[in-house]
Amino acid sequence: MAFDYKKEYKEFYLPKQTPAIVEIPEMPFLAVRGKGDPNVEGGEYKAAIGLLYGIAFTIKMSKLGSHRMAGYFDYVVPPLEGLWWQEGATGNGPMRKADFQWISLIRLPNFVTKAEYNWAIGEATAKKKTDYSKVEFLTYAEGLCVQCMHIGPYDEEGEAIQRMVDYAQEAGYAIDLPSSRYHHEIYLSDARKVQPDKRKTVIRLPIRKRE
Repeated sequence: MAFDYKKEYKEFYLPKQTPAIVEIPEMPFLAVRGKGDPNVEGGEYKAAIGLLYGIAFTIKMSKLGSHRMAGYFDYVVPPLEGLWWQEGATGNGPMRKADFQWISLIRLPNFVTKAEYNWAIGEATAKKKTDYSKVEFLTYAEGLCVQCMHIGPYDEEGEAIQRMVDYAQEAGYAIDLPSSRYHHEIYLSDARKVQPDKRKTVIRLPIRKRE
């Protein structure tokens, strides 16, 4: 049976709707950076998702070709994730979608080295005749965070975020934004197939101990 990160690491991918504190270790990702409204049809964000999945599945399906990755095991491609921010914004107030900056992510298994990433970029570029130069190999050590599950439309995350902020403050922490860490979302539902009111999204915010 294919290894499924969502099932094996439930503390990271399947939190409760009640906020909780969690320590996130360093992980490797495929990443594409961009800016602008993610809802624009044919826009930069949707193009980024296509690039990420092109490389993610090139790596997963390498088992069917002649290239062998040391330590490879069959796995389910992890869900799409996103880091979000807006230059000049503070805290978690309303944000203008046109001014969003983001890094779209897909987690990589630890057996994927920088060399294997380079192979996958070359392999996908040659086979799909597509420019994958925007796809990066990124390691991200997120550290201490507060997180919870949000069920519903993306535009209605505000109530869940406020509960997370309140919970963190009561526990003696402060939200660590803006910083070198970001508002983080993990998309467990396929927005093309799941109605907005049933979509499941993990929301994660970096925190630090209050002085």
